[in-house]
Amino acid sequence: MEFTEEQFQRYSRQIILPEVGEEGQKKIGSARVFLVGAGGLGSSVGYYLTAAGIGTITIIDNDKVELSNLQRQIAHTIKTLGMPKAESAKETFQSLNPDVHVVAIKQRLTKENILDLIRDYDIVIDCSDNFPTRFLVNDACVMTKKILVTGAVSQFEGQVMAVIPGVGPCYRCLFEEPPVPDAFPSSHDVGILGVVPGVIGILQATEVLKILLGKGEILKDTLLIYNALTATFRKVTVPKRPDCSVCGDNPKELLISS
Repeated sequence: MEFTEEQFQRYSRQIILPEVGEEGQKKIGSARVFLVGAGGLGSSVGYYLTAAGIGTITIIDNDKVELSNLQRQIAHTIKTLGMPKAESAKETFQSLNPDVHVVAIKQRLTKENILDLIRDYDIVIDCSDNFPTRFLVNDACVMTKKILVTGAVSQFEGQVMAVIPGVGPCYRCLFEEPPVPDAFPSSHDVGILGVVPGVIGILQATEVLKILLGKGEILKDTLLIYNALTATFRKVTVPKRPDCSVCGDNPKELLISS
């Protein structure tokens, strides 16, 4: 990959970083990431990875843009109300950086299609808003040895964790089974401060870039928790459980249907 003069100018502030350089920017430019969800988290993740020059970003989302989304889902606008979120996000990201190949998938992620969909990607980024999908994505990534960066938000708080199969714990080491339905109310019921998905999404994007560059400390055995009201970050160590049903000594195929 040879940079054009325009690309050198666009990525100059990254390329001059000793930890990135031209070789690091080439790694970013050749990377393929699979983004689950084009909502609040996905908007923030997608924006910054697009700006960074990721080679291919594929977005899967089966929802449509609603007015109530616009308070936090910054990939969408008044003009895209009613449009599939995946398509709306694709338009936004491509208008920011035409270097990036953006693919929109307007369907629901299920146990029947996930293994085929993520097969050709380097990193999966979970920006979903429900537990069944989080467990589905975790199980599929561990089974296929795909790196996963997962995030979640609610009200004034959010969390981020990276799953490196074969190296660190997985999401089921933290939460063994999905909670019963309605145990954790959605943002529709309890609300969410619009900037919180932005903070967490940026942290997810940061982890993705660090992983691609092979730099820094990855959250591979740590859950990072952010509280907007107290302006604090807290790290919780997540041990790899030998009895984990997915990444433990005797794994099972526990794909959860979303």
